[in-house]
Amino acid sequence: MSSVKGDRIRYAVVSGGEISQGAFMPGVASTTNSELAALVTGDSEKARVLGERYGITTCGYEDYEALLHSGDIDAVYVASPNFRHREHTVPALQAGIHVLLEKPMATSIEDCEAMLAAAEQGGAKLMIAYRLHHEPGTLDMIERLRQGDIGQPRTFSSHFLQNLNQRNHRALNGYWAGPVPDMGTYPINAVRHLFASEPIEVSAMADNTPGRDYDCHDTWSVTMRFPEGRMAQFIVGYAASVFNQFSVVGTKGQLQASPCYFFGPGVSITHSLTRDNTTTTVAPGAVEQFGGQTDYFSDCILNDRAPEADGIEGLRDVRILAAIERAMETGQPQSLEPLAYRDRIRSDQVRRLPPAIPPRVVSVETISG
Repeated sequence: MSSVKGDRIRYAVVSGGEISQGAFMPGVASTTNSELAALVTGDSEKARVLGERYGITTCGYEDYEALLHSGDIDAVYVASPNFRHREHTVPALQAGIHVLLEKPMATSIEDCEAMLAAAEQGGAKLMIAYRLHHEPGTLDMIERLRQGDIGQPRTFSSHFLQNLNQRNHRALNGYWAGPVPDMGTYPINAVRHLFASEPIEVSAMADNTPGRDYDCHDTWSVTMRFPEGRMAQFIVGYAASVFNQFSVVGTKGQLQASPCYFFGPGVSITHSLTRDNTTTTVAPGAVEQFGGQTDYFSDCILNDRAPEADGIEGLRDVRILAAIERAMETGQPQSLEPLAYRDRIRSDQVRRLPPAIPPRVVSVETISG
């Protein structure tokens, strides 16, 4: 494991895409324990503009290994396309460099297991970037359901939709870049923690929107079966107006959330809980979600604590994503090995940092076009 110098964790950003430029990099400034140190990119315009904007070192992927051993960084934020996560994560962990890795963790269970082994080998920490695990509205919902505010949660339903630019990389690289790994990870992760349970079976159907040219099915409907007869359903898609919401119905009440997955200066994760004909609405206000997760991970590094959203957390979502792919390919429900739920989310994970203002992104085919 690399030796941390000072009281700030020095991050290199791997891949200068829209999320890196528009969310992670500006969000770091909201923290008190983290700083940007480097950018790894194959795009000379990104290297020039972002290097000047943040006063950081830039290098190409051919020099990534040298950067990992330079002594100039403590951690990397990996936000490359999903199918490149293993390629950029394993060498860093083996070099003792801590990794904050965008979700989904990988495109196969095998890749997830390789990352877990590399973290063990290098003595480095691996955290999956579930930013909502540090957002106050999300953790309030989880806590309310833990307390039994709606009785036992019985059903979950969710929509997460957007109108994706057909030139964006998510539209061009098959299932593992498409809407289920890209967007479905959010309702999958949400219901696991809202139910405090792991699914035991999944089924799926998908189709394409006429006139859209995506290298994947653009609209999916997924059902997950949980122990004790509980059910969860979600729809994700790339060819509709922007929308995100979920609802949970329990034996004594209901919870509805919208927006529930988004981020940004004007986004407050808001929910309403109804019980005994009384509705309570909670709107905690916008927070810096990317800065919040970074602040938490840096605190874990500085104080040598294991992060809550570790590699096992990422693997548990990837196994579900892989089962959904099999369900679509076979037309048959896919069973999942029963697993005990890990109750690890704690209230001290919440971060209430002021939202950063997104800067102009350069040399990117954005989500919206």
